[in-house]
Amino acid sequence: MTRIAACVEYDGSKFCGWQYQVGQPTVQQAVESALSQIANHPVTVHCAGRTDSGVHACGQMIHFETDSHRSDRSWVMGTNSNLPRGVSLLWTKKVSDEFHARFSTRSREYRYVLLNRSVRPSYLEKKVSWFVRNLDVQRMDEAAKQLLGKHDFSAFRSSRCKNKVPTKTIFYIQVNRKQQWVWLDVKADGFLHHMVRIIAGTLIAIGSGNQSTHWAREVLDNGDRTQAGITAPADGLYFVRVNYPKKFELPEAPLACRFW
Repeated sequence: MTRIAACVEYDGSKFCGWQYQVGQPTVQQAVESALSQIANHPVTVHCAGRTDSGVHACGQMIHFETDSHRSDRSWVMGTNSNLPRGVSLLWTKKVSDEFHARFSTRSREYRYVLLNRSVRPSYLEKKVSWFVRNLDVQRMDEAAKQLLGKHDFSAFRSSRCKNKVPTKTIFYIQVNRKQQWVWLDVKADGFLHHMVRIIAGTLIAIGSGNQSTHWAREVLDNGDRTQAGITAPADGLYFVRVNYPKKFELPEAPLACRFW
């Protein structure tokens, strides 16, 4: 059996999340079905990180095993011809059995995109989040920096989170603005359920002036989810890329999503 790594991008608004669900359209079901047709046998895929309903991906990583021999071009073109609109395979590459899409990761990166204006989005509906009141990005970024490092992020996870270890390390976090666009970038060794969306909701409360810049750290230290901000909508969240050790020699990660 040959192990193959692949990169997938998808529009989360067309699916009920990544993970297979009976009777529901999911990215995993679509990808496994398309790959199985090209492999001529049932294929099971393993992903770097499951995404919820409505969450998009620029660079979701997967791996699967097959005894079929196909070129990388054949895997990509054949699979994409059998995938529904809204999901595409970007590339494939043979890897060693040592590689695992989830357990070989060094870090994952997410981007949360906000349209910050009085008028709701039109053609970008379900692709970005929307906030009417003007956001102070400097305050948001100052608050975000207080979350850098290794912490117990219990206050920033949903009640349905099944992760047994709430301690994660944020390597990079930054809030930026360009004209009407505000975006949050987060890079960490792992994420809890709804973690980025709750961080976004907390920073929005700070940026709108409802909370002080120190509130994010107070919530972090308190560890109480009920004291944090809202869970921001899934529309604006993108799973941007996964970082692996160089020894696997994977193609470069795709560029982060941009709307300006």
